[in-house]
Amino acid sequence: MPITPQDPGLPCPADPSGPAAVWSLLRVWALALALSAALVAAGERWPQPLTPDGRWVWALVLGLPLLMGLWLCSRWGSARGAGNPDRGESVD
Repeated sequence: MPITPQDPGLPCPADPSGPAAVWSLLRVWALALALSAALVAAGERWPQPLTPDGRWVWALVLGLPLLMGLWLCSRWGSARGAGNPDRGESVD
């Protein structure tokens, strides 16, 4: 018997292309645009030019993605084994 989304035991995911997703995306985009405008305005009012420090540049370029990767790796195992007994076999 094939599994369909109408089965009462299975959660039905929300439509990723629905209006709620579009509004959510627009909110995030507007927030990013406002933050960018605030940074530009702050940069125009800054009294002196900033000289880049190599330690801060490397920390931002490599440190933040490394931290995000570590966070994703720490969450990976809990998401794969959380109540999902499927081991990849076909039900047909």
